[in-house]
Amino acid sequence: MSRTHSTSRFSFILRSCAHLYAIAQARQAHAQILIHGFLPHLTLLTDLLLVYCKCGFLHDARKVFDKMTHKNMHSWNILIASYVHNSLYFDAINVFNEFRDLGFLPDHYTLPQMLKASVGIGDVYLGKRLHCWTIRLGFEGYVVVDSTVLDFYAKYGIVGDAKKVFDNMIFKDTISWNSMISGYGRAGLYEDALDCFKRMLLEGVKMDFMTIPSVLNACGGEGDLRKGKEIHCLVLKSMVFAADVAIGNSLIDMYAKCGSLLDSEKVFWNMSSLNIVTWTTMISGYGAHGKGEKSLVLFNKMKDCGIQPNSVTLTAILASCSHAGYVNEGWRIFQSIVSDYEVELTIEHYACVVDLLSRLGFLQEAFLLIRNMKLTAAPSIWGALLSGCMIHRNLEIGEIAANQLFELEPTNPSNFIALISIYESLGISHGVLLIREKMRDLGLTKIPGCSCITIDGVVHKFYGGDNSHPLALRIFETLNAVRQATVNCETT
Repeated sequence: MSRTHSTSRFSFILRSCAHLYAIAQARQAHAQILIHGFLPHLTLLTDLLLVYCKCGFLHDARKVFDKMTHKNMHSWNILIASYVHNSLYFDAINVFNEFRDLGFLPDHYTLPQMLKASVGIGDVYLGKRLHCWTIRLGFEGYVVVDSTVLDFYAKYGIVGDAKKVFDNMIFKDTISWNSMISGYGRAGLYEDALDCFKRMLLEGVKMDFMTIPSVLNACGGEGDLRKGKEIHCLVLKSMVFAADVAIGNSLIDMYAKCGSLLDSEKVFWNMSSLNIVTWTTMISGYGAHGKGEKSLVLFNKMKDCGIQPNSVTLTAILASCSHAGYVNEGWRIFQSIVSDYEVELTIEHYACVVDLLSRLGFLQEAFLLIRNMKLTAAPSIWGALLSGCMIHRNLEIGEIAANQLFELEPTNPSNFIALISIYESLGISHGVLLIREKMRDLGLTKIPGCSCITIDGVVHKFYGGDNSHPLALRIFETLNAVRQATVNCETT
């Protein structure tokens, strides 16, 4: 048998092993290649690199890669993609830097992987530099490259740049639409997300498993129950969508955020398959509606089903206890997080317990907990303590919490307003004047509160002190009539 024929046969075997993830057979082929002295051979080395990467043996893959005397673009891309696929983003970046040091330029296979790596490590600068390379090297118009650039901007909430990329795309597939919809959602632009979804359907693009959760998240954020129910109807028409756990979880969350807890319960109890996210979402929904007892019952039922709560579940149950005022239950769960559930305490856990203690007036206990915690107290923790001080008019601890927040969040007006509220409740006028003067010096103004209501599919927003709504006169006339009727009932 000729040498060329033998190498072709081994190449075929290795590629088959990669396709079947047959690592044992691949190792046997590797041994035979070494015995017959077929290395170094670029094709065989590339095939060996591919099979080790596909099977997840990246240490072996790196050994093969380092022995390659000549590395083509394909071999560099295989290793970079494998590191990214296994979330080894810094390893991928190190390989990319080696690649660049040798004078190579990325191609339309390299750039998408590196953009994913930039998202993985949270490096916005790297992502923007890669986008510049995309333009400079002429890879705009490649669907995979454009989609990854769009996804990069969307995941960072840089909606303006994401929209520019999206609008300039010649061909938009479902992945592109999904990225844009989820990007709007992450930025809190729920109305834009829903408008984008409408455009997607009008252009004949079919929604998939990734579209529906993003749209339901937008419905929940916007409080648009009618639109959420329409999406639910579309889900029920498809056996595949209706059985999807992630979609079911999104429906539970959407209904809870839209105030329809009964519908959340119906979805939950009708789901054929439940995962930890399902239980956590329902527990969180109960908590947000002040149904602490139901949260605790469901939490215990989850454990009885053999599902161990994770860090997010424990945050949800602690928040539920806080909203319901269940201080004993909340404190017991908090103290058992490490010992019973083998979960590391997080900032979120501390924030929930401080909120729980502070709401019920245990301000000294909450303050001591913050002082003794191993983690550095985040604004959410000091904010929970300050809110409790505002409720119970505790100036001493309130001033400590506020001063901590002034350092951590110097441009957040809410912290100044909270301290002013404490001073006003105690009649300390000079304190009020001092804080208001500080706010003026920093150029801070109070952000008006906002309430929303959906009527006939239209979301109406009302801001404190704002009379710009087209039906404002009629609304105030109705409110005055209700107030007058209430007064008449009380006097009679």
